[in-house]
Amino acid sequence: MRKIAFHLNNLEQGGSERVVTNLVGRFAAEGYEVIVATEEKAENEFVLDSRVRREIIGLTREDEGKGRFTKFRLREKYLHAFMMKEKPDVLITFAQKADYRALMACRGTNVPVVISIRTDPAGHYDTRIDQLQIHFLFPRAAGAVFQTTQQKEFFKPYCQDQSAIILNPVNPKYVGVPKPEKRDKVVIQHARLVDFKNQPMLIDAFMKVHEKHPDWSLEIWGGDSHDGTREILEEKILSCHAEGFVHLCGPSDELEKIIPKAGVYAFSSDWEGLPNSLIEAMALGMPIVATDCPCGGPAEIIQNGVNGLLVPIKNPDALADGICRLIEDRDLAEKLGEEARKIKDRCGEDIIYRQWKEYLESVCKKAGRN
Repeated sequence: MRKIAFHLNNLEQGGSERVVTNLVGRFAAEGYEVIVATEEKAENEFVLDSRVRREIIGLTREDEGKGRFTKFRLREKYLHAFMMKEKPDVLITFAQKADYRALMACRGTNVPVVISIRTDPAGHYDTRIDQLQIHFLFPRAAGAVFQTTQQKEFFKPYCQDQSAIILNPVNPKYVGVPKPEKRDKVVIQHARLVDFKNQPMLIDAFMKVHEKHPDWSLEIWGGDSHDGTREILEEKILSCHAEGFVHLCGPSDELEKIIPKAGVYAFSSDWEGLPNSLIEAMALGMPIVATDCPCGGPAEIIQNGVNGLLVPIKNPDALADGICRLIEDRDLAEKLGEEARKIKDRCGEDIIYRQWKEYLESVCKKAGRN
């Protein structure tokens, strides 16, 4: 394997895009020829390593006025042409539409395709149309990478034999940060303001916490996804008269300096793939309370009562109880935080890169592309 290509919709800042940006940089640094082929170029994207080539292979301006079915076939055609021209030793896809598109486009190219599932399959891969596409297309995949065991089990019997579970790499800036001498009386979260993160429930839970611990505050760090969540949160803060102790802090590039100062980290999602924010908080040694959301991302990395606390989803009482437990038992909180730091031994950048490399090498070997 010497030439690899990644295919996804764009590199707009998000969990999957962050993983791709990290991986392609590592492969390029190790001497591989790496191409990232996207459907489009978005406004707010991650920056690629200068050694990585970017190709835009989506619809042209002339295609925009064409019908839906025609656009669908053109996307497949353009990806097929890219594969025929570049002839990568392996093509890795990230995201649902990219999975389907590549498995349709790969016929006749002799290019093995590895699909990568990055979200909760329930609700994203379970419509009747999805089931038909999975039935006919997934057997064409040369391999599949999952983030959690639940993801893998969802796709039985497809993609089981030649598959791997690989966690997300943690950004090195979150590793080895010393614990502060004193933590602030702050519950913190860092994540996009988006519906499935269920930050409104986090505020509801914190209002219960605040009744018992009025000297504590809540900080939610993260950019606006423009899906209406920020407005919902602002309205909730006002209606709860919580302006003095619940704060929407916006995005920051220095979260590794901000997060460790807090006393408790709270994770409130209804569903996820494998959340980077949770891995980062663990690497920083934070005492964590997290919803045990599908498709098993938190449970894949948190052992309840050992390196964090897991609580049911959509349950503000349970989340509040977990937060209060860590506020009131600081010995337990710091013990969980120190155990959480060990996530670096599973999600370190070098470790995850080697797992991807070894897995892709095995796929290429099986496909006869050494």
